[in-house]
Amino acid sequence: MRHGHWIGGRAEEPANRSYLPTLDPATGLPGDEVAAGSAPDVDRAVAAAEGAWREWSRRSAADRSEALHRVADAMAAHADALIDLERACTGKVPAQLRLEVDMSVSYFRYYAGILRAHHGRTVDQGAGHHTYTRLEPYGVVAVITPWNLPLNQACRASAPALAAGNAVVAKPSELTSASTLMLARLATESGLLDGLLNVVTGTGLDVGTPLAVHPDVRRIAFTGSVVTGRHLATIAADRIVPATLELGGKSPLLVFADADLDRAVAAAVSAVTANAGQVCSATTRLLVEAPVHDEVVARVVEALELLKPGVDFGPMITEAQYRKVLDHFATAGAVPVTGGTAYDDLPGLYVRPTVYAGVDPRLRIAREEVFGPVLVTLPFTGEAEALALANDTEYGLVAAVWSGDIARALRLAERIEAGQIAVNGGALGIETPFGGFKQSGYGREKGIEALHEYARTKTVSLSLH
Repeated sequence: MRHGHWIGGRAEEPANRSYLPTLDPATGLPGDEVAAGSAPDVDRAVAAAEGAWREWSRRSAADRSEALHRVADAMAAHADALIDLERACTGKVPAQLRLEVDMSVSYFRYYAGILRAHHGRTVDQGAGHHTYTRLEPYGVVAVITPWNLPLNQACRASAPALAAGNAVVAKPSELTSASTLMLARLATESGLLDGLLNVVTGTGLDVGTPLAVHPDVRRIAFTGSVVTGRHLATIAADRIVPATLELGGKSPLLVFADADLDRAVAAAVSAVTANAGQVCSATTRLLVEAPVHDEVVARVVEALELLKPGVDFGPMITEAQYRKVLDHFATAGAVPVTGGTAYDDLPGLYVRPTVYAGVDPRLRIAREEVFGPVLVTLPFTGEAEALALANDTEYGLVAAVWSGDIARALRLAERIEAGQIAVNGGALGIETPFGGFKQSGYGREKGIEALHEYARTKTVSLSLH
């Protein structure tokens, strides 16, 4: 099957009439083809968005809220079709797919709800003045998303951007575009204005960069690698437009001897298996207090060795990522206590869940984001060493602390350099702002903070004299 762009409320052929192949990573068989976009396609999409956002932004918050609720309803009604599209290009297991599609729907419901409380404020400057602020949209927002959570991350950025009154031109990964295209079609069919949500597929070079440099794009939202994030940040700086960058992570999971080890072990296992470790926020550095280090490692290994590929976890989503993980195995400089190889007896891009125990923290495997089902463990003695190891990384996206001493856990949470910290399994959901410190990026997705990211503050002051 071939997928064109979605521009101005309808499917459009690419200007160059070219298409790109995709792969089903669970089987290794060819997948659908997607339009190989180029600058003329970007121009058409941005023009459609530019023509739509002003009318959209003049609508009341209540009207925009109702429209976003209808998008959510349409997605929920077609959840099975969205799941099928995601499965075909990512190979994910059913439970993971259902979770991600349900969350995608929830993004639209959440921002449709809090939109009604999104407003400016009055500023008291004395009886002779009436001063107030307005929250106004930027206009056209570029949303550039990766291949690991295609629909989920398209919705995470597009829902608040639309809620704030903007129009969106989305550029999904050329390897996993189909569900984002269906999202745009469902949004149009549910009554969203033509041109408010456009999708141009293709490579970063041919579509992502032309989109970022387009003079009518007034804000950039990007999730992906640090290298590409730097490239887009440079473009944004040159153009003096704001950007949200959600980049990589090598997040720590700290376990103290007095922690609930059953729950801590389950959290460590989940970090490896959720989306086969292809999550930027995965806590793949397991820091364990020395007296229980070996016990925790043994329990994690035992749990991982019971898991079945294709049932409990999916494949590497792209062939390039599969090769990257295998390269990490080859250059690890350490011997894994489990895993460390591919499943050569299976079709598809499956990698064995892997644990490197007690590693030297200077090793590449301990410092670089692998983006696969790979866990490294490091023992520590005492709170000070735990904190030093947790912060010994160029990233700062997420961390988790497990301890029976709540005061100690909160002390660490306040001193770990990361954008969000889960203490003893604390929930981090749609309502909680998400974003990084250090090389993990800047700006915030999720929560009401994301809504503010996509709005500009204007001050109006009237003299009453």
